[in-house]
Amino acid sequence: MSSEKLFENTEVAFALKTDSELERAHFLFKMIASEPLVKIGTAATKLALNMNLPVEGLIRSTVFDHFCGGVNEEDCLPVVDKLYEKGVHAVLDYSVEGKETQEQFNSTLAKVNELTAFADEKDAMPFSVFKPTGLGRFKIWEKQSAGEALTESEQAEWNAIVARYESACEKAVAHDVALLIDGEESWMQDAADELVTDMMRKYNKDKALIFNTLQCYRWDRLDYLKEQHLEARAKGFKLGYKIVRGAYMEKENERAEEQGYPTPICKDKAHTDETFNATLRYILENLEDISVFIGSHNEESCYLAMELMAELGIAKNDPRVWFGQLFGMSDHISYNLAEAGYNVAKYIPFGPVKDVMPYLIRRAEENTSVAGQTSRELSLLKNEKKRRKL
Repeated sequence: MSSEKLFENTEVAFALKTDSELERAHFLFKMIASEPLVKIGTAATKLALNMNLPVEGLIRSTVFDHFCGGVNEEDCLPVVDKLYEKGVHAVLDYSVEGKETQEQFNSTLAKVNELTAFADEKDAMPFSVFKPTGLGRFKIWEKQSAGEALTESEQAEWNAIVARYESACEKAVAHDVALLIDGEESWMQDAADELVTDMMRKYNKDKALIFNTLQCYRWDRLDYLKEQHLEARAKGFKLGYKIVRGAYMEKENERAEEQGYPTPICKDKAHTDETFNATLRYILENLEDISVFIGSHNEESCYLAMELMAELGIAKNDPRVWFGQLFGMSDHISYNLAEAGYNVAKYIPFGPVKDVMPYLIRRAEENTSVAGQTSRELSLLKNEKKRRKL
């Protein structure tokens, strides 16, 4: 099959879905396609969970099971094994958000380290992952990024964050498992970037094991990458980056407008696409110094990556290049890339249903706001239903 048609193959894309799972996915994306329904559904879900109404079973059997691997890592293992049979690797993502206490941050760190050790035992799991705010309060990140003086107790909190990062990175290096650190809002990201670069200097001596995230809807990220590259070459360490378009656009634009500073976000979708593709090209042209995890649900960017790899003589399974998509989305990209011999990993969120809801709500809202994404999923699911004569 020619590469331009690669992502059309629905038989490969949905091979793991039973007929009933295919029907459920079709139903879900039809719901998500309706913005009013998403708004009503998310509001009703939040309310029901806050009132402790017995809705977890319903959530679990619909949206949760489609977008998540389970409530704990053992729960995820059958999913991980099924994916691996099709050549797709797994990144188990403990998607618990919005925590505030030191105890909760220590518990998240313990979970991340546990998952890193767990990943080392399974070829199906080449990565571990965490979010900066999983290991420390947003407010501390924000103050540190703004260069504001921290109080004595805040300084202690910051020191604890640095120690948690050290612990997570040491664990990754000890187990030879790459560690993906997610990106978040721009007004807390500078401190996170500086900390991850510190970790790369220290731990990425021979190869990239510690990965930062570049959110390419920010117009300054390619320049930032080039600066980092100059430093890495001068100081002799490797860079690792997950590149994504970004997930906080509305929040970013609203805050910039409210506070009267220029938005860090590209002026439109076309500019974001250009930034993403230029960043991708720069990394692939400098693969001896920079490893990449291409986190994209965009077909054109994935085709571009394939073309560039062929052009630059990069093997499809080069360990420095990975493609990644979220579980429950863009299966037509993930499974067809894996079938064609590329390195592919699915991000599989997991955690208690109530704790994972903020993540699920963001996914539903994102699908509603990304033009064409939901309709693309729907048309592929329809094609597969037709192929199976359902």
